[in-house]
Amino acid sequence: MNDDYIARKERWAAKMAGKKQPRHASGQRLPPGQHEVRNFPVLDLGIRPEVPLDEWRLQIHGRVEQPVTLTWGEFQSLPSFSDVSDFHCVTTWSQFDMAWMGVAFFTIAELVRPQASASHVFFKGYDGYSTSNPLETCLDDDVLIAHTWQGEPLSREHGGPARVILPKRYAWKGTKFIREIAFLDREILGFWELRGYSKTGNPWTNDRFEPSPLP
Repeated sequence: MNDDYIARKERWAAKMAGKKQPRHASGQRLPPGQHEVRNFPVLDLGIRPEVPLDEWRLQIHGRVEQPVTLTWGEFQSLPSFSDVSDFHCVTTWSQFDMAWMGVAFFTIAELVRPQASASHVFFKGYDGYSTSNPLETCLDDDVLIAHTWQGEPLSREHGGPARVILPKRYAWKGTKFIREIAFLDREILGFWELRGYSKTGNPWTNDRFEPSPLP
């Protein structure tokens, strides 16, 4: 374990205990090229699957010691995590102080116990969308699988019943309508990564698209 990982987990534990305020990724709260909005625009693939809660499943597998498929009731029974974070879309808008509730990614990791070979996490949604992130990126104090936004159940237009939230990455790095989390020993490109979007998606480095190869 490195010092950064320990610090992240300490911050998460403090939040779980209700003792820690949100921590911004940068002294400059608004990333370069972004503008603040007050609404919550809807962007998706044009597919908004309606998944009855009694049929919803979250499969978590791959390079883990204890793969599991959770029902909605089992997912809801995991420790609840509430957090307030900023939300940055690659289409240049940001919204501050978004209040989420769900299950922290740290809780997911503790449940399935990633193997030492796990280096990336591949997320898939019920709408066919997918994206990939380094495991290190997901193991942060503000990453969660959210089922509630601003005190209300997450609506279908915003990715309900549950979606991935990674506040320190552009929002397309967090899959809506989540149905599968795979821990992998390599990177597999997701929907937008295959179409020229950045592999890292870091808002503070304005990292939106992969550079075109030189001819």
